[in-house]
Amino acid sequence: DKLNPNGGAIAMGHPIGFSGARLVTTLVHELRRRKGRFGLATMCIGVGQGIALVVENLA
Repeated sequence: DKLNPNGGAIAMGHPIGFSGARLVTTLVHELRRRKGRFGLATMCIGVGQGIALVVENLA
């Protein structure tokens, strides 16, 4: 098991709203590529807030 195997969004810049889209898209592609069942994406939002998403691969 590896955490963040493909690096982060800093290299792609930080346009508004891109981080969440990139995280979910990368997560879905990695779940398919690795034939994984579950994936977790987390993101800090600022002011002590955060968000998390669990994705299940049903394919």
